[in-house]
Amino acid sequence: ELAASMSVTVIRPGLASTFQDTGRHGFQHLGMPVCGAMDLRAHQLANLIAGNERDLATLEVTLMGPTLRFDAPACIALAGADLSPTVNGTPVPIGRPLVLRAGDVLAFGARRSGVRCYIAWHGGIALPHVLGSQSTYLRGRLGGYHGRALQKDDVLPLNVPLDEAAHASLADDLQKMAIYLSAPLAYNPRRRLRVMRGPQTGLFTDEALHTLFNSEFRIANESDRMGYRLAGPALNVRENRQLLSEGATFGTIQVPADGQPIVLMADRQSIGGYPKIGHVASVDLSQLAQYMPGETVRFEEIELAQAQQLDNLREQALASLAASLAPMRERIARSVRAS
Repeated sequence: ELAASMSVTVIRPGLASTFQDTGRHGFQHLGMPVCGAMDLRAHQLANLIAGNERDLATLEVTLMGPTLRFDAPACIALAGADLSPTVNGTPVPIGRPLVLRAGDVLAFGARRSGVRCYIAWHGGIALPHVLGSQSTYLRGRLGGYHGRALQKDDVLPLNVPLDEAAHASLADDLQKMAIYLSAPLAYNPRRRLRVMRGPQTGLFTDEALHTLFNSEFRIANESDRMGYRLAGPALNVRENRQLLSEGATFGTIQVPADGQPIVLMADRQSIGGYPKIGHVASVDLSQLAQYMPGETVRFEEIELAQAQQLDNLREQALASLAASLAPMRERIARSVRAS
């Protein structure tokens, strides 16, 4: 009975709502994809704002959000796409801790910006770890919630229930707390995504490189968590050569024989043999993950050292945000129900 009352019930599942964390690392040699959140920035922000460590599994919601009924009080946070979230029909903010009572219903409406929104629960949802991760791998039917996207009437067990009596004072106290996002963490979309050359960039013609950095590419409808297919002018190799397959990474731009590039995303295959013209800087992958089929992207060149520096700045910003939110974490922890 207690377990049933410490949970969240799925009234409507939304479109491809799956649990994701930072991914399943160290198993690509066995053919196991990494998976994990498409927009790591939003995933980590949602966790920090909900009073968690950065890598607890969040619910990645795509385009059409789910409707969830809270059967126990909980503290949550939303980050990423603005899909018009509401609690009991009243609009609620993204990027703020939200305190929900038993019986409250979280729902989503029209898309205002982005594609993927992340829901973090304080303490997380009780999910098994498969190979060290709670990320859902849909093609392999493992991880997350029974290895699949959410369905109607699923019951998501909360790890940490809040004390019903502490609800009002917690909501008041959290409302007064400021959350400051420094520039590396704020969502400031760039006109061009930054791309580094890789070991195989030399296999492509000079014209192909000029095209990559001076053309617009449309995200094709056949784009998903595995890869974004881009439609645009063909990127041609100097000669067709057989390449040995090698490990696939998040952000790799591979080019099949038709010359239309594919950016590998979170659910990418473990190895690939197409020539790779470059790699999207990891700091810009979050922006790409918020693009929809039909939208266009442009690229510009960046050096590896500069990409690494941007990545380090983002890591430092996350660490300092985590430190600045310590009082908030402690305040939420004081409202947890004694088991």
